[in-house]
Amino acid sequence: MPARQAAILIVDDAPASLSLLQDMLRSQGYRTFVAISGERALDLAQRVQPDLILLDVMLPGLDGLETCRRLKANPATSDIPVIFVSACSETEDIVAGFDQGAADYIAKPLRLPEVIARVRAQLNFRSASLSSTQQARHLRMIVEGMDEGLMLLGQDGRIQYANPASERCLGYSGAELAGRHLAALLAEPAANDYAAYFDRHGRNEPGILERCRGTREVLLVQADGSLRPMDLNLSPMAQGEQLYVALLHDIAHHKQSETALQRAAMADPLTGIANRRQFDACLEREWQRAIRNAKPLSLLVLDVDHFKLYNDLLGHAAGDQCLQAVASTVQAHALRATDLAARYGGEEFVLLLPDTPYAGAAKLADSIRADVERLRVPNPRSSTSDFVTVSVGAATFVPTKFDDMRSLFLAADHAMYDAKAAGRNRVVAVGGGYAWEAMQTALPR
Repeated sequence: MPARQAAILIVDDAPASLSLLQDMLRSQGYRTFVAISGERALDLAQRVQPDLILLDVMLPGLDGLETCRRLKANPATSDIPVIFVSACSETEDIVAGFDQGAADYIAKPLRLPEVIARVRAQLNFRSASLSSTQQARHLRMIVEGMDEGLMLLGQDGRIQYANPASERCLGYSGAELAGRHLAALLAEPAANDYAAYFDRHGRNEPGILERCRGTREVLLVQADGSLRPMDLNLSPMAQGEQLYVALLHDIAHHKQSETALQRAAMADPLTGIANRRQFDACLEREWQRAIRNAKPLSLLVLDVDHFKLYNDLLGHAAGDQCLQAVASTVQAHALRATDLAARYGGEEFVLLLPDTPYAGAAKLADSIRADVERLRVPNPRSSTSDFVTVSVGAATFVPTKFDDMRSLFLAADHAMYDAKAAGRNRVVAVGGGYAWEAMQTALPR
């Protein structure tokens, strides 16, 4: 500690000793304060907060030993080092001073080199101690203010410390977390992996080290039993005692954003219903399920009649509104969780109907056709109706592993064109045999 910053309190009832110590210390650039009694020393130490106290053992009233004891008992002054200054050289007197918390002892008569050396040593030690304490305090503030959870684990995987962020994300208090095994806070399969990792025999299991060291996405089991996705990073501390630091990073918002992006990628931006990409994936999934269960799979393909004429006359904004209205109507007929309404492209829509027989598909197709006409969206250039209408093709197929998945769409699409050729604003429905024929007809096109 630089001399100009160090303040030293001298406590002695002998004016000669006070003057000598003041001169010695001031010659080295230290600031000094004086007290001639223990009571006065306690008051000054509380107010001034000196960096060091030189305390005579023999004082009237409150002696040096009791003064030192009270200084150390007061949280405001307990960290201030005390050097006893006394003519008493008996071992028991010196030991008594150390027992009360003294840091050092200077014997009278005073010798300048010794006084300065001992004072400087205590000030340097205090400066280093304060620096370490301040660093520890700053580190604790950082750890406790982190948004990420941080836990300190023993070599057995049990929690020794958890910061407030860990408590918040898990729903437990620090006391409740202390002693818990990390694996007890995780859902499978991570729970089993981390339990094996902290078992010294399990660390040799193939893949355990790779799965548990570094960062891994896990599901935390919160206090209420709910699961929370987190990134868990586990790393050993470079200490003699084997300790581990576990960092928890909340990825729930990231997961929500990821899910939202996935939904956006699978939705038609104009109408909000599924797009062709989602339809293709769903068709493949339901096709395979229909093969396994030997169940019928139906598909409706709809096309808005005379839409180009409508769009050319009324403009793109009106055209977009028309498509949105038709999409809402188709979506309203996707009543089951497995049904999927999608915009296939342009003015063409599809409705996939798993476990739906021929009759049900034909009936639903005509219901959609009628509901679109009931929207009563004017279409001045239509030669079919005064209002917007749709032509619908319906196909039902019980697929086998020998069939081509394209056959269902080709059959429904072919049926839709048959509906247009027959005058529009109508439904043409076909069954399984027609699907194969339709595919063979359409493929060369």
